[in-house]
Amino acid sequence: MYIKKSDICTIPNLLTMLRIILVPIFIYYYMQDEQLIAAILILACGFTDFLDGYIARHTNAISEIGKMLDPFADKLLQFAIVFVLLFKIQHMKWVFLLFMVKETSMFLCWLYMRKKGGYMNGAQWFGKVSTAVFYVTMFLLLLLPIKNTIYSDILLLITTIFLLVSFLLYMKTYFSMFHKMNHS
Repeated sequence: MYIKKSDICTIPNLLTMLRIILVPIFIYYYMQDEQLIAAILILACGFTDFLDGYIARHTNAISEIGKMLDPFADKLLQFAIVFVLLFKIQHMKWVFLLFMVKETSMFLCWLYMRKKGGYMNGAQWFGKVSTAVFYVTMFLLLLLPIKNTIYSDILLLITTIFLLVSFLLYMKTYFSMFHKMNHS
């Protein structure tokens, strides 16, 4: 795949790259116990994620590099959030474990699809809902003094359920696509 410079330097892709740059800044402020700044950075990342997609769709600036960079930026940020909270929230290990299994499995499925010449056209609705629940939970855990309380446990349980359902539905979708590819 040949990537032109003009494909990289679009406003949506620059916003995605900004999101990638904000990840280590988020980690730094979180590790400095600057939860408010860390939470604001998460909001900024969420806003740039929304904005890059909106601009790309409405200005016909969707690019192949953007289709790869955007999900990478999303997963990098999600991994960073789960990883730093892992050290401060007791039950975060279950979210971390499920997140790693889900993302690794989906990446392997994506690789297989690419090898066979197929693809899944963007995130599915259940993945978007799961991601929204994830970000709301993580934002609340960052901002509110509820770490290692019944409230954080409930939020993590809800997030885990949404992650699990999303994972299972994605696997069902992938296996259905694999079946069609292998029998056509």
